[in-house]
Amino acid sequence: MTEPAIEPAMPLRVASVTEVARGIRAFELVHPDGADLPVFSPGSHIRVRVPNGEVRKYSLCNSPAERKRYVITVKREDQGRGGSISLVDQVRPGDMLAVSAPDNAFPLVEAPGSLLFIAGGIGITPILSMIRSFQDEPGPAWKLYYLSQAPETAAYLEELLALDPGGSVTIHHDRGNPADAFDLWPVLEKPNRGHVYCCGPRGLMEAVRDMTGHWSPSRIHFESFLEGGGRQPDDRPFTVELGRSGTAFEVPVGQSILSVLRGAGVKIAYSCESGTCGSCRTRMLAGTADHRDMVLMPEEQETQIMVCVSRAKGEKLVLDL
Repeated sequence: MTEPAIEPAMPLRVASVTEVARGIRAFELVHPDGADLPVFSPGSHIRVRVPNGEVRKYSLCNSPAERKRYVITVKREDQGRGGSISLVDQVRPGDMLAVSAPDNAFPLVEAPGSLLFIAGGIGITPILSMIRSFQDEPGPAWKLYYLSQAPETAAYLEELLALDPGGSVTIHHDRGNPADAFDLWPVLEKPNRGHVYCCGPRGLMEAVRDMTGHWSPSRIHFESFLEGGGRQPDDRPFTVELGRSGTAFEVPVGQSILSVLRGAGVKIAYSCESGTCGSCRTRMLAGTADHRDMVLMPEEQETQIMVCVSRAKGEKLVLDL
């Protein structure tokens, strides 16, 4: 599989590597000559080419007011595709990494009224940047529900408790027992004029989506730290055909429609690569999609697809490209 290029790429130096929880490390990236870095907004991410050659997306978790550094926080995923293992195991202070300019598929809306943050595990990273931004300039009222398996695997736990303005932070550890999972229904039962921001494992995001079906969709925002929607045991290769030219491509297991098309030079908009932002929404002309996004409404699923995560239920999809 050919990984997409980072264009344009910034060579940044790793200034420090810090253990922030068990199996989780923070990497501080700076310009080699100390120059200011491109500005970013809360919720932004960068793409990083890790030592094994793969390109991975990581949320920026430091304050957007900081111009001299980017900080990403990475969990070593033993069951992943090797990107996080490569970064955590091989990268040391002084190393150089190719990094993209910041992009934001999870932006804070203007004048949100109030904010309800729901983070699961390493999904705290983009939300932490949002909360840190409120320390620089007064922000809206907010509450955070931070869910993890155990205190030792929860990143930035002490800082979040220190930032807590009057009981706004709720932290829950289920010790890996589903029976001890935090009940979010009382939190989400009554819609309000605020906005909900959720980042974490797909199971958590799907639960929040289901519990907010009676909210205005414009007030619910998701960001996934997993690219490609996750491989499923019954995934099969399939063909995607471009309806305007008739050109066909095979999409193998473990690779997205988006990555195949980009690798072939097809121009297509994208951002999050996790099925949460809607940038890669594409019209389907034929075939049935296996939808894995967090964006499309049920009535849109017959004719639309998010090509960064979704696949085909049959042997072929025809896209309006």
